[in-house]
Parts: sequence; C-alpha cells; structure tokens
Amino acid sequence: MPQTVKGVISRSKGADVEVVDVVVPDPGPGEAVVTIKTCGVCHTDLHYREGGINDDYPFLLGHEAAGYVEAVGEGVTDVAPGDFVILNWRAVCGQCRACAKGKPWYCFNTHNATQRMTLTDGTELTPALGIGAFIEKTLVAAGQCTKVPEADAAAVGLLGCGVMAGFGAAVNTGGVTRGDSVAVIGCGGVGNAAIAGAKVAGATTIIAVDVNDAKLEQAKHFGATHTVNSTQGDAVEAIRGLTGGNGADVVVEAVGRPETYEQAFYARDLAGTVVLVGVPTPDQQVTLPMIDIFGRGGSLKSSWYGDCLPSRDFPMLVDLYKQGRFDLAAFVTERIGLGDIEAAFDKMHAGEVLRSVVEL
Repeated sequence: MPQTVKGVISRSKGADVEVVDVVVPDPGPGEAVVTIKTCGVCHTDLHYREGGINDDYPFLLGHEAAGYVEAVGEGVTDVAPGDFVILNWRAVCGQCRACAKGKPWYCFNTHNATQRMTLTDGTELTPALGIGAFIEKTLVAAGQCTKVPEADAAAVGLLGCGVMAGFGAAVNTGGVTRGDSVAVIGCGGVGNAAIAGAKVAGATTIIAVDVNDAKLEQAKHFGATHTVNSTQGDAVEAIRGLTGGNGADVVVEAVGRPETYEQAFYARDLAGTVVLVGVPTPDQQVTLPMIDIFGRGGSLKSSWYGDCLPSRDFPMLVDLYKQGRFDLAAFVTERIGLGDIEAAFDKMHAGEVLRSVVEL
C-alpha cells in the first residue's frame, strides 16, 4: 500500500520550502523504500530551489541521507529490509561505456527509481539528485542504497554528497599520497573534507586557503598544517613560500570561481595537479595562457562526486570514522527538524555552518 508521509518541497523558483504530505509508492522492480533517519542540508538543494539545476518543479529536496531499508521490490538482492544504508546518487549501471572500461565511478547511466512520488493531489515530484530525502520515507533505485556498518546517521550520512566529494577530490581524483604537499582553496564542508582526505592519505604539508579566519581555524582541526587568508596577501605566493618556492603537488579548488581556479593553477608545482570540485555557475569562464598550460605540465582535472564508487568508498570511510581516524561528526554543526530547512539555507549562505543535519 502507498504511504503518505511528511516531506519538504520547493514549489517554485525562489519560494520558501514547504512541509507537505507526500505519497510514497510501494517499491517496484529494482526499487527500495528507505526510512530516512538523517539528511544534510547541502548547497545543491538550494540550487534546486533557486532554479539553478532545472525548472522541473515541484522538487522534493534532500539527498545527503542515511536510514534503514523498509522494503524492496522484485529482483533486489544487494540490500534487504533492516539494512542500514547511506543513499548515493551514483547507482552504477554496469553497462555503459564508462562501466565497460572498468571506470564505474564515471558511470554515464546511473539508476533512479522508475516510479514517482507525488503530492496527495497526484502532482509528480522531482527528487533532488534522484533521491529526495527531506522526507520521512523515500523511494529510490535499490542501487542508490549502500549498506554500511551502523554508526551515527547524522555523521555518516554526509558521505552521501559533500564530504565524499571533498575527500574523493583529494584522494581519488587528485591522487594525494604519502609525503605530498596539498593546498585547498575554500574551506567549507567540501574543502575541509579534502583537507581531511589529504591527512588520511599521508600528505605532510596541507595548506588551507580562505577569506575567513574562523574557517581557517576550523580547517586546522581537519588536518591543515598551514593557513592562508587570501585577503591579506597573494595566496599563490603564500602557497609557494610554504612549499620551498615550488608550489603544491596537488591543489584542490573547492569554490568554483574563475579567480580561485586561476590561483589554483599557478599555485601548483610543475607537473602538479589541479582538481576542480567547487561547482561553477554556467556563465563563468576562465582564461589562461596556452603557453602556461603547456609549460607547467601536469594535469587539470574536475572531480565528479569525488570520483567515488559508493560500494567501495562508503564502507571504508565509515570504518575510518569508527576507528577515530576520520572525524565525520565534526562536520555536523547543528541537528534540526524538517521545519528548519529554510533557516538552515540562510545559515549556509552566510557561512555560519559546515552542515545542518535534519533528523527525522
């Protein structure tokens, strides 16, 4: 029987979000219904509300979530009712050209639920990133459920998006390893996750760059060995000065702006790597001299979801958290209810929080 539960939607561009009744169907073939325990408030949800993704309103917001599988549809074998899972938005298909090349973290045909959740009047909802988790129960493709060891849902649920994106940008995309020097530009949740990833991977010099001294102080907790306030001097020169005049082996740009990308480009060592994980707007452009692109060598990469493979990375990172080696709980600034999401957007926009986490 379909269930009616409370969820948070964005009905139109720029309008405040609403808590409404949502009808969740029984899972069909390849689908699962998940009882949501927690869901982080991510900037992507604000992008949806503001029309920055598309205009397929109304949106069921939320995607950075953890909970328990309640029911599964026909043909589902990887998860079962009662499993504790983190939801992911890269449920790999196993058949596309990326998967066929042995690179499923680039899967170009990820799975979502076939059925739609609706309002009580039958209006179909568009779930954020194919998940829609600001809700008591949600319907997803079973492949979007990654079974992990049980832990604090508010902490480990953040692996569903922002923390995985930052950690993976450093470790998976950037290939940070023992003895490397790393600079991270932008010390929000994603940037701090990149710093934490660099520390776990064994980087010895980790430079945090931001315009906010409070954020820089916070970055030290996640593993930054040095901090640079870019309003007080040339960030590129500061990074070079902290790396023997050479620049960092890996520079992670976690802002998504042309000026900070240019800083990242010139702050890396010769043959070093730049990783763009900050999400730019469609109108932004960057211009670099081709001779510098050629002459500096190395690589310029973008990182999609931290180039993660959820089935591989989520359980590993939960284990590191439970061992005390990766402080996921430190990313949780506050725990809130479904009715507090609009205020959480304001705090996020003002840079007052790493993550507000909805607990259901």
